Amino acid sequence: MSTRPAPTARVLVTGSADGLGRAAAQTLLEQGHEVVVHARNRDRLTAVRDLLDRGAVAVVGDLSDLEETRDVAGQVNRLGRMDAVIHNAGVYSGRQVLPVNIVAPYLLTALIDRPKRLVYLTSGMHRGGRASLTGMDWSGHRATGSYSDSKLFVTTLAAAVARIWPDVVSNAVDPGWVPTKMGGPGAPDDLRLGHLTQVWLATSDDPEARTSGGYWYHQRRAEPAPSVHDQRFQDQLLEELAGFTATPLVGPGRAETEALA
Repeated sequence: MSTRPAPTARVLVTGSADGLGRAAAQTLLEQGHEVVVHARNRDRLTAVRDLLDRGAVAVVGDLSDLEETRDVAGQVNRLGRMDAVIHNAGVYSGRQVLPVNIVAPYLLTALIDRPKRLVYLTSGMHRGGRASLTGMDWSGHRATGSYSDSKLFVTTLAAAVARIWPDVVSNAVDPGWVPTKMGGPGAPDDLRLGHLTQVWLATSDDPEARTSGGYWYHQRRAEPAPSVHDQRFQDQLLEELAGFTATPLVGPGRAETEALA
């Protein structure tokens, strides 16, 4: 498969202080793209100081907090329109699983000025998630959703965005079980192919990379859990998240900030 890059793009990578996100940001810089890195707080910026010294720009905010997530979106918009956003940030356990892994990607999708491409980080573990929204505490005050649930939801979000915004290329990436802080040092999959698939979908001019609605593993399209393509489930998820955040996704091919009545 070709990995021919597109012309220079401006790309935001959330959760880019370490792991897959940092690797994606570094590769994008090496390819000559404009990169916006994201860190949870200002102390974490030390982890990307070398990327900033090479021209990356930083935004800061805790994606487990709704207001800080809104502020991250504002920081991004003030930098100018992104060509792509890689929703890479994630946590594996605890009360922050739903806020970070699904609420934040949804809210950033709604608030960041519409890019050409959206890439959402998922996991093969999404197949063990429950296609039910009953009892989910999106605020994270209680630990209700599992990691698998959150990855099923974000994979469904990627498919829903591809459906309702036909002029945006939206895809989900399963990087495999890779040796990151989350995956552990003994993880067997290829870390390089995990982040390169993110970069490829965000920037490549290859026709396959410009195809929306896919679930990708190591630059190959695969089949996600059947519920991901269930339009009713997609709509229920969007409605739940719009209600919780008071910020719906509206209009084909665009996002606006509106308060729900």
